[in-house]
Amino acid sequence: MKRAFITGITGQDGSYLAEHLIRLGYEVHGLVRRSSVFNTQRIDHIYEDLHTSSRKLTLHYGDVCDSGSLRRIINAVEPDEVYNLAAQSHVRISFDMPAYSSDAVYFGYVNLLETIREYQLNTKKFIKVYQAGSSEMFGKTDPPQSEASTFHPRSPYAVAKVAAHHIGINYRESYDMFVCNGILFNHESPRRGETFVTRKVTRAATRIAVGLQEKLYLGNLDAYRDWGFAGDYVEAMHLMLQGKNPDDFVIGTGESYSVRDLVDYCFHKLDLDLNKHIAFDDRYTRPAEVDHLKADISKARSVLGWEPKVKFHKLIDMMIEHDLSLAKQERLLKENGYGNAIRG
Repeated sequence: MKRAFITGITGQDGSYLAEHLIRLGYEVHGLVRRSSVFNTQRIDHIYEDLHTSSRKLTLHYGDVCDSGSLRRIINAVEPDEVYNLAAQSHVRISFDMPAYSSDAVYFGYVNLLETIREYQLNTKKFIKVYQAGSSEMFGKTDPPQSEASTFHPRSPYAVAKVAAHHIGINYRESYDMFVCNGILFNHESPRRGETFVTRKVTRAATRIAVGLQEKLYLGNLDAYRDWGFAGDYVEAMHLMLQGKNPDDFVIGTGESYSVRDLVDYCFHKLDLDLNKHIAFDDRYTRPAEVDHLKADISKARSVLGWEPKVKFHKLIDMMIEHDLSLAKQERLLKENGYGNAIRG
């Protein structure tokens, strides 16, 4: 049985990846930060009690910014594969928290790489490493973007991701470590956080449809993104670590749509007049905008044999269905005096 360690396991990608690896027969270990409130709702359905002898999922308290906790966990788990998904991943917020974003995205990854390098030296055991890159690293570069495209990051988050990308290559070349960089374009799902634009739109539109909300405030509607399904993309992460040699891969759908396209589709689907409900708020614009991202996935197709199964409209339909169910539950609770008992 292979053993995998996932940082960021409580996030959207981490939850889908954990599910996928468990289906493949892996023993999965995940890193969780200590908090006064539980933030494991995305993986509660696959969590198993510590007293279950044959459990497939085990969680460990720690933080990528704490090298001591990483060393303790890696030595205890002895993983075959490590997937680094930990990050402060909200691009707009990275402008407000640039130092923390750099710590979580770049320096935390350096801690992880050093921990793995030392472990391999001490034990002579080999670990394959996946690093979650981002299409935001391309920034101002003209689409379509491929592995050969130039990076031009336009946010503190993207700058930190570029640095992490290159430090992974440096460890690969300097220490002969198996490090793969996945440059993933925007990937969404019903598990996406509500502050990210796709989920913000589907959540608000469905709440408007059932009478719980009147307005949706947005920033730039003319930014184009390549949106795919997170459940598809974690399969590509796993495939990258199954090859003989480490490499870097762009993962996306090869199609791009604007935020305006997203809003139009959602509101039309729910038979809503977007002119009555959409308003502009400058707080949601970025100091430096990324205008157009679109993936060239030729390499992933030819080398990994990977193809996206879920395209844009099917993805948004999936999210609308999920969020409409949430909105109806929320309305029912409100009508019975329970207020905003359901969120997310």
